[in-house]
Amino acid sequence: MLRIRSDVITSIHNAKKAPDLFQYLQNAIELEHSTIPPYLQALYSIRRDSQANQIAAALIRSIVTEEMLHMTIAANVLNAIGGHPVISSPKFIPNYPGPLPMVHEGLIVGLKPVSLNLILNTFMEIETPEDPQHFPVKMAALASTEYGTIGLFYAAIMDKLKEFGNRIFVGDPNRQVVDNDWFPADQLFPIRNVDSAVRGLEIIMRQGEGTSKDPLDGAGAPAHYYRFAEIYYGKRLVPDSSVKEGYSYSGAPIPFDPAGVWNMIPNPKAADYPADSQPRLAAERFNGIYTNLLNSLHRTVNGKPRHLAMAIGGMYELRLAAEALIELTLPSGQQAAPTFEFAMENA
Repeated sequence: MLRIRSDVITSIHNAKKAPDLFQYLQNAIELEHSTIPPYLQALYSIRRDSQANQIAAALIRSIVTEEMLHMTIAANVLNAIGGHPVISSPKFIPNYPGPLPMVHEGLIVGLKPVSLNLILNTFMEIETPEDPQHFPVKMAALASTEYGTIGLFYAAIMDKLKEFGNRIFVGDPNRQVVDNDWFPADQLFPIRNVDSAVRGLEIIMRQGEGTSKDPLDGAGAPAHYYRFAEIYYGKRLVPDSSVKEGYSYSGAPIPFDPAGVWNMIPNPKAADYPADSQPRLAAERFNGIYTNLLNSLHRTVNGKPRHLAMAIGGMYELRLAAEALIELTLPSGQQAAPTFEFAMENA
């Protein structure tokens, strides 16, 4: 599971006023975004002509979409209490491979083609709930009190919002991002007060971890952890009265064929590709589109909420740029791969 430094959670508990929470809600935006490039890299590595892997691809794609929702919810909460989200910045992007924002360095996350090992040891580790009741292999428990969980992090923020009360919700209502063409009204809504803020942050927690009673996200779909587990086990998670957990991975098959995955170079940097080479130019084009996407998201959460459609639409252009890059074969025999770096010329 994600091990959040305990000093972060302690600092939230010690907050005296709303601005003391700005940094941590910004950190939440950064953390939710930090999973998107690794998940996208895995998604891009699945060949489109691989029919066997399309269900797995759809599951990963659904998780990426919800991570974008989580970014937006966290930004709405930050805006609602008078903060200003920062997305269009080189510092917003983690250095892959490396730790995620606020997270103990024991979990190193990189940019790699999808594999069952990656699903189990990285993606499921990122999304592990505090008590994964419906997964037979127990992940390592927290080794000491030096670290907390992502659930405790969000719970600490919600506790502080409740303590401060509705008086701290002084942000401009026009900065709230609501676009129900992309996200349903019961998931993306204006944050106006404590109740709506808590409801939004609870959506982030449920979609990632499930509820305290079952592995579903409250809307009937498995939470992220369990969706990744479905790929790993090769079966849908379904209700099962024959086991004490009430659910088992015994539903419809979810095939995974390693032959349907591109042999992409892991953890690339644009500088790894020779200057003026096709891979270098294609990688730089991808990074330019990725940076423009971050710029659009920044504008979206900073007073131009209607730009959300433009930002999400940019995901299609990003996919096309990734495919053009991945089709290029390197001297090593591997395929080139996206690098997810900030393009300063597009800042």
